Amino acid sequence: MSGAVPGEVLVTRERLTERVREMAAEISTDYAGRDLLVVGILKGAVFFTADLVRELTVPCEIDFMSVSSYGSATHSSGVVRITKDLDVAIEGRDVLLVEDVIDSGRTLRYLMRNLSARDPASLETCALLSKPAADRLDLGTRYVGFRLPDVFVVGYGLDAGERFRELPYISALPG
Repeated sequence: MSGAVPGEVLVTRERLTERVREMAAEISTDYAGRDLLVVGILKGAVFFTADLVRELTVPCEIDFMSVSSYGSATHSSGVVRITKDLDVAIEGRDVLLVEDVIDSGRTLRYLMRNLSARDPASLETCALLSKPAADRLDLGTRYVGFRLPDVFVVGYGLDAGERFRELPYISALPG
């Protein structure tokens, strides 16, 4: 299925590359002189996190968390749980949480509460994609790559039942 377009392409490979560079430049400016801990959320944000970190010009460390709210479905179960926690302590650290997509906002809200309780020096969020429901919640996401309509998307790390992560663009999943 690699390379096959499952639906309308919403964000091209070229635009993804360009926007990740823009976001990295902004983050690098904001964190100049600070030591940043970038926390990517697995599995969906792994490509975005890797590309973003490669473009940063500030020193950073990287760690990952994995949370579950979807399983293999295309709609959130509403229950968020940590399936892989951080390997490093974040107390007193400047932390940037990197998400693939903010849909309902439940996962991000849960993660922000959980990580805030660990007493970081600062905690900001960066999302590749944001949808209308997240915008209405005003979650305070500091960096947003693209605002998309309320459709299920795949590619560039995002999946549907573990498929389509390898696509080099963001596409709407038909159906």
